[in-house]
Amino acid sequence: MKKYAKLIITLGLAGGIMLAGCQKNETAEAEPTATPEPTQEAEATPEPTAMVAEEPEPTEDPIPDGYVVSYLTGEYVPESIGRRRPVAVMLNNLKPACPQAGIANAGVVYEAPVEGGITRLMGVFEDYDNLEKIGSVRSCRDYYIFYASGFDAIYTHYGQSAYALPFLELPEVNNISGLAGYGDQVFYRTTDRKSPHNAYTSFEGIQKGIEINGYSQEYDEDFQPGYAFCGVDDEVELPGETEANVVKPGYFLNEPWFEYNPEDKLYYRFQYGDKQIDELTGEQIAYKNIILQYSSWRKYDENGYLNIDVDEPNVGKYIVNGKAIDITWKKHTPWGATFYYDTNGNQITMDTGKTWVCIIQDTYADRVEILGSDDNSDTSADTQGSEEQAAAEEAAASDTEY
Repeated sequence: MKKYAKLIITLGLAGGIMLAGCQKNETAEAEPTATPEPTQEAEATPEPTAMVAEEPEPTEDPIPDGYVVSYLTGEYVPESIGRRRPVAVMLNNLKPACPQAGIANAGVVYEAPVEGGITRLMGVFEDYDNLEKIGSVRSCRDYYIFYASGFDAIYTHYGQSAYALPFLELPEVNNISGLAGYGDQVFYRTTDRKSPHNAYTSFEGIQKGIEINGYSQEYDEDFQPGYAFCGVDDEVELPGETEANVVKPGYFLNEPWFEYNPEDKLYYRFQYGDKQIDELTGEQIAYKNIILQYSSWRKYDENGYLNIDVDEPNVGKYIVNGKAIDITWKKHTPWGATFYYDTNGNQITMDTGKTWVCIIQDTYADRVEILGSDDNSDTSADTQGSEEQAAAEEAAASDTEY
């Protein structure tokens, strides 16, 4: 049974002093000074004088009119996009379903294992208004519901496992399902791929699903974003000397990896032995931040359905700009965001840009590889997999509901 006890930890303690190393791209900022401890007794307030202190000069450029800082990427985005609830879409990641359409627009992508060593993706989108094709869309697993809820996202999927259904029926979950009888108002199928790899949605389809269900597109008034970003013109410089030029999460079937490009300081994604591209752009997808989130887990049943713990705090890695550090993660409330901390207990500061989160089963932590410039890296992939994995892939490919 999942653990849903609330973690009684105040956000004040969680925040602390952010991870060191957030610098201007051209000129480093001064080191922050420590916050003094409060005294036991309040000092007497002096009488006001006629002299009034001057307003301090702003330390950052003001946000452009009509723009806000994105909760997903830390970038300036139009308010109509950045303060509209995002959507979280389940994306098929089997080889017959690749390339995915629209994935490049996701501000955050979650990758987690499902049964048989395969992975499934969940893209969290705020800027998707121009997308006529998103997918292919696949079914829900229960742990993705909680990853989506951490962004207050409207969860979009095509079917679900039996273990997910009780959570989807809870009032805390706003979801749009391809099995809900919407017809082609929300989802549609193409003829270029076999079912179940050919179910797609779009901006208009998702908006219709939101309308049918009467969901609000305004963030909950109590929403607390989990990511803390550097300034738009700043850059995170991680402490330590752990290089991260190639990152291999260690997943079995698709055997993905990321390669760092020092010119644009992005991590380019590969899987199944080749570049992973967006069908709509034809370009390889790339990310600024990578988070490896280790999680405890067990199997629900003999069919291999996984119960990945989304509540129990654990460890991980944060990777940006060619370096990596150890982190921990925790949730303050079951339906809230996941927060990430350095080894001193301070919330990490992330670089502005898109983020890829890899959920790693903690018993497979030894499969993860983070390689520096001096490491010999063989990025060729053996995608044959074991007999169990091949059987799981075949079962997943032939089952339109799960």
